[in-house]
Amino acid sequence: MADRERKGLVARWLEGKERSEEYARSTLPTNRVSLFWDILKGRFGRLMLVNLLVLLTFLPVIAIFIWRYLAINTDLMIGPYDSSFLLGYPAVPDATGLMEYVRLNQDLVFFGLLFPAGAIAAVGISGGMYIIRNLIWTEGIFVANDFVRGIRRNYWNVLEAVLVLVLFLFLAQTSSNLADFQVALGSDLSGWLIASKVIGYILLALSVLICLWMISLGINYKQGVWALFRNAVVMTVGTFPQTIVFAVLALLPAIFFFFNITILMAIGLIFYLLIGFSFAMLIWMDYSQWAFDKFVNPNIGVSTGRGLYNKETKTVNTGRQDKPAEDSEAMREYRRMIVAQGKSKLVSRPIKPIDDDLELYQLPDSFNREDLQKLKESKQAMEEDVKQYAEEHKGDEQYVEYNRQFEERERALREEDEKKKKKRKRPPKMLNKR
Repeated sequence: MADRERKGLVARWLEGKERSEEYARSTLPTNRVSLFWDILKGRFGRLMLVNLLVLLTFLPVIAIFIWRYLAINTDLMIGPYDSSFLLGYPAVPDATGLMEYVRLNQDLVFFGLLFPAGAIAAVGISGGMYIIRNLIWTEGIFVANDFVRGIRRNYWNVLEAVLVLVLFLFLAQTSSNLADFQVALGSDLSGWLIASKVIGYILLALSVLICLWMISLGINYKQGVWALFRNAVVMTVGTFPQTIVFAVLALLPAIFFFFNITILMAIGLIFYLLIGFSFAMLIWMDYSQWAFDKFVNPNIGVSTGRGLYNKETKTVNTGRQDKPAEDSEAMREYRRMIVAQGKSKLVSRPIKPIDDDLELYQLPDSFNREDLQKLKESKQAMEEDVKQYAEEHKGDEQYVEYNRQFEERERALREEDEKKKKKRKRPPKMLNKR
């Protein structure tokens, strides 16, 4: 025993406090920020795999923007369009506004193609967001299986969000091109046209925020088409300052593509090829889980803090309970098992000690029917003697106290179950947890 204690002491000296269970618990994430860094560092490989799957579904969208970028640069090389000059034969007297007209027609095609391309991108968003949500909930995941499961469960909600965003983008760009075209022609309403252009981009920015909330709500809760849009607007307005901050953080790496500097664009490209989409999803879903815990889950009877370590109860909330470990269903079932199996028959009832002259009849080597009858009678005599002893001593204090403790535990468990059944409430149909 002493040698074992010395070995344990030496092991603690060599391995440090990491061997301690309390230290291991203290390293678990206790808030959303630490959970974000914990997932980013510990699940980097899986985040890269999720990013690759999402990137594949975004290839049509990327191809459309590259095509548009090349078309615009080609038109700029053909110019100028902003003055009167002889253009071909026969001569065109004035080409003012021609470039704006060409841009308007081109964008009608390019941004119209974003609708089917967005439907393809919604496949990757629904699968990727589902995996990221499960990582935040500290659930075990299989990337391929969960990606397909996320598509089956969330595609239509995500598709609605993507189509809303693409629609706002199409309308904003079309109105902007129309305004530029009218201003180039010298319209008297140029001031109002520029104002409408600014308003269109503001509405587009709001639609991005609404779209992000629609995706988060659609992946976490079951909702109808109109309820999803309405609740996303409510969340956008109710958390407006925080939503802007975290939306900017999620989309911040895209700023590299707005600089006409080759090295910065290369950095942005490499980042998005490796982890850009997963990084944005992780930031947004982590923030949205915080918002749901604060504003939604307490009102619909859903546990809060899922995936976080609770210092008070020293448990990680998996979503199946939001109570201390002692009050969980698993712990109650464990106590039932202890009550059922822990009650010893040797201690709960009197057992006569072997200190009397009763003996079991021994059969001789050669026995007959009479010997068998004597054996049976001796067994019956011993059983009756044991029953008589148990009946005489069943009221002894040691047996009464022992049985009373188990009866109280069983009664307490039954009362807890009854209270739990009475307190159960069904969440509203408008916002049901997935």
